[in-house]
Amino acid sequence: MRIAITGSTGLIGTALVRSLRTEGGHEVVRLVRRAPTAADEVRWDPGRQEVDTAGLAGCEAVVHLAGAGVGDHRWTAAYKQEIRDSRVLGTRTLATALAAMDTPPRVLVCGSAIGYYGDTGDRRTDESAPAGHGFLPEVCVAWEDAAKPAQDAGIRTVFARTGLVVARSGGAWGRLFPVFRLGLGGRLGDGSQYWSFISLEDHIAALRHLLDTEGLSGPVNLTAPEPVTNREVTAVMGKVLNRPTLFPVPAPVLRIALGEFAGDVLGSQRVVPRRLLDSGFTFRHPRIMEAVRAAAP
Repeated sequence: MRIAITGSTGLIGTALVRSLRTEGGHEVVRLVRRAPTAADEVRWDPGRQEVDTAGLAGCEAVVHLAGAGVGDHRWTAAYKQEIRDSRVLGTRTLATALAAMDTPPRVLVCGSAIGYYGDTGDRRTDESAPAGHGFLPEVCVAWEDAAKPAQDAGIRTVFARTGLVVARSGGAWGRLFPVFRLGLGGRLGDGSQYWSFISLEDHIAALRHLLDTEGLSGPVNLTAPEPVTNREVTAVMGKVLNRPTLFPVPAPVLRIALGEFAGDVLGSQRVVPRRLLDSGFTFRHPRIMEAVRAAAP
């Protein structure tokens, strides 16, 4: 297939482009926000609500991954607005442009997040659960709603509600590995909060599964089958890296360091991938030990 991707230079986008090209033999078009400098690049400008749809001609699928990093900066009012706008305006711009094409793509896989559910405590949560309360759930609801033009145009639209991606570089886990390798890792808060993880390899395979599985549309959780607590993550990281884990970070310290974002770090999300499993997807790294070993530097 000819597949277009936004966010192609991020952790997920880079790995997905490589997988589609080398393992799938697909032609990949990368949407960029600057003047194109390569034959595989197409310009788009979410701020101006512009997409060069001529460059997307013949694309059968689009994967939309672009968005400001949730944990990249302290949550000031300005950065919270950037997080929201980068997702909502970008998705609306892309969905509207695709819907207006003479021959639109057959499928749009739109990035989303398990932040949709808010704090779920120790309750196992699948795609049937309602949205939670707070900043991230509100962003996720607006993010997914922004894809409505594509859905109304008959484009099969899938929302990849992603958990914490276990990778050696990039994302939240990419920040954990150096700390634990130095022997400075430890649980966050009391460590009882659930983390819904997925290995990078499984995440890329799941995205390709969403592209290929005609019966899937709407929300699909991209998390491993068995979420674990932060305390269990800490123990596994120490064991795999052969380092002590003696430095817990108390909740008050996290709140000082991270501000409002600390509430989400300390929150619990026990999210399971019911629809992914029901559609026949097989995980290569279903358990946290396997995921961390696969990613360990």
